[in-house]
Amino acid sequence: MNLATIDVLIILLYLVIIIGLGFWISKKASGNIQSYFLGNNNIKWYWLGFSNSSGMFDVSGTAFYVALLFIYGFKAAWLPWLWPIWNQIFVMVFLAIWIRRSNAMTGADWIIKRFGDDRGGRLAHMIVVIFAVVSVIGFIGYVFVGIGKFAANMLPWDLSNGMFTNQQTYALIIVALTTLYTVKGGMYSVVATEVLQYGILVVSCILVVIFAVKGVNYDQLHQQLPQGWASFWPEWKLNLSWDHTFPQANRKIAEDGFTWFGALMLMMIGKGIFASLAGPVPGFDMQRILSARRPWEAAKLSGFTNLVLYIPLFMMVSALTLIAFNVFMPSLQSQAKPDFETILSQVVSNYLPAGIRGIVLAGLLASFMSAFSAFVNAAPAYLVNDFYKKYFRPDAPPRHYVKCSYLVSIGIIATGCFFGLFADSLSSLTIWLSSALYGGYAAANVLKWIWWRFNGYGYFAGMLAGLLSATFVPKLMEWLSNHYFSGYNEVFGSGIGTLISFFIILVLSMSASVIGCLLTPPTEKDVLKIFYANTRPWGYWNTVLQWVKQDDPAFEPNRQFKWDMLNVLVGICWQMSMVIMPVFFVFGYFRNGFLAATVWILCMIVLKFTWYDRLKITAA
Repeated sequence: MNLATIDVLIILLYLVIIIGLGFWISKKASGNIQSYFLGNNNIKWYWLGFSNSSGMFDVSGTAFYVALLFIYGFKAAWLPWLWPIWNQIFVMVFLAIWIRRSNAMTGADWIIKRFGDDRGGRLAHMIVVIFAVVSVIGFIGYVFVGIGKFAANMLPWDLSNGMFTNQQTYALIIVALTTLYTVKGGMYSVVATEVLQYGILVVSCILVVIFAVKGVNYDQLHQQLPQGWASFWPEWKLNLSWDHTFPQANRKIAEDGFTWFGALMLMMIGKGIFASLAGPVPGFDMQRILSARRPWEAAKLSGFTNLVLYIPLFMMVSALTLIAFNVFMPSLQSQAKPDFETILSQVVSNYLPAGIRGIVLAGLLASFMSAFSAFVNAAPAYLVNDFYKKYFRPDAPPRHYVKCSYLVSIGIIATGCFFGLFADSLSSLTIWLSSALYGGYAAANVLKWIWWRFNGYGYFAGMLAGLLSATFVPKLMEWLSNHYFSGYNEVFGSGIGTLISFFIILVLSMSASVIGCLLTPPTEKDVLKIFYANTRPWGYWNTVLQWVKQDDPAFEPNRQFKWDMLNVLVGICWQMSMVIMPVFFVFGYFRNGFLAATVWILCMIVLKFTWYDRLKITAA
């Protein structure tokens, strides 16, 4: 693509402003690790919400969603349940409150408060540090692949050399620029720059939608869509056929393994319940929650994240997909094996006019930098606060830990980029992160909330089994399917196959968790009493409740389970309406769009009375 001078100037201006703002704000973060990693718990909840949503609005995810919508049509709105995206609803309704009550600095610090500081607690603490670092490195690799593929298709200069491809060289340059302000400024810089980046993203979304819908003949478009593309509700078998117009898309559906859509939905729901109850993985989402000033503000920032993220994100996804249908279909049809993940970059580089293209490029670049800086800010907290400070230098001056955070951040970034150099595609990384790695995390982290007898040894055993299983089970299943079950890939494919991997990993991790727990003594009584009285989770805590009542007869347990489950169900409907509503409107299905908008408004009214108005009482 030949960028106009105005496009280049807009991108350069954006980079100068973002890096300058990050360095200017960084003075606030230089005092101690509390300010560096949590912003001294002094950042307002709505700024944290904007920041959180900006960090989730990444180039890799946007390109992945565009590819899904293009191939699967309106049913693609269900496929983000692979993560699942509605874990954010569980966090909003009750988990954010439970997490923030701990007053911890990181997820690993929180583990000590749950299991104590004895041998079992320290084993649990150490395995969380390892998981946090592994998951953040994986996510850095994921965004590294996304920005490299995006930049190589968007920018006109060939930067390939003997060591790196053009895609990898672009990724390394953009990573280096983002590293400058992220490492220097900590949480303050991350939040400030992400709020600005969110504004640029919203402007970009609006501009892309305007150009996408301009002059579209919706009657003609609807006739050209393949059979079943505009069907939203799930069916047992995917009723979608590209046979007459684009058989390559049918091959992609077979490769993904999403043909048996009903089985896929059931498995996504089963996985989603476990993954959501486990809570956020140790990463940027957890850090935003711990940065909130009060527990009810942690809940509000999680709800606000949902509100400001999904409508603009899927406005852009649907607009880019619409342009691909109207303009680039002949080009895609001519390719024997099209790369659907490059649709985003092709649309932006070849369709938008000069000036507007520069703004949208800056917005997409902002989405990468937001996601990247959010991940980079999370992992060093675990290595510096939960490993180095705890076990090696507990009494060093505050500035010493901040300087250590600089070095650790750079090391984490380098490792994540190295991982990204060898990743095949966004799909492979998405599937590994969402299925295998989450399967290893879910079992132990569900039990830690709901079962008082669960101890640090059980947590360590479950997490270790999960990490090892996440490494070997997917490879084992692939080997078995290639050598013993020749029809496996044709029937299940990679999509359902990876969900099967999730449940195998979950069972192995759950078994190790329970066995490790029952073979070792329970957590100390005083640790359990303090944790339960402070956090007040629901679940199987009656034994500890009786202990607490002996000291404080007026203590009341958490009786919000039914309210929480109601709000989770309403919240999932609310979130789903925000995903599909912009897609309906952009593709000209206005009746369905207004129905989705009605559901959205009704869900918000219900949540106003059943969740928001009760926050200060339930989160006190």
